[in-house]
Amino acid sequence: MKILGIRVEPKKTTFVVINCEGDNFTIINNECIKVPAALDFPEKLKYIRSCVLDILREYTISIAGIRIAESNSQNLDVTRLHIEGVIQEAFASSSVDKYFTGRKTSIASRLNMKPKQLELIIKGNNGYELLGHWELLKNNNAREAALVAMGALA
Repeated sequence: MKILGIRVEPKKTTFVVINCEGDNFTIINNECIKVPAALDFPEKLKYIRSCVLDILREYTISIAGIRIAESNSQNLDVTRLHIEGVIQEAFASSSVDKYFTGRKTSIASRLNMKPKQLELIIKGNNGYELLGHWELLKNNNAREAALVAMGALA
């Protein structure tokens, strides 16, 4: 079974694909979707949706998760919210068996940890032993994408 985790930023979207065989979880892909700047906004949303659907098909994703913006964020970016909505719609209209939309507190809860513990893992201060090839995740967004994928599985 394969699990997809996604973390959105206004100009790029990070995704991590995890292979699950029994109790063994291994990262098999970690990439960014960079949206061409020349596209107008509706075309950018269409591009992202198309890329996400391609990823779901290419890896035969069974479970997916997306890290969504915190509701109390002072600098909430509307572009990010639109992209997150399009990705959620792509999940809903695909053959994914189950999907999860999570903020930091709900991800931490699903992983049976406190939000502070999750934050240390995201920042790279601590590793996440359940996931093979964790060292491939070089930035916070990639780590968040992997953790939301694991949260989707829970």
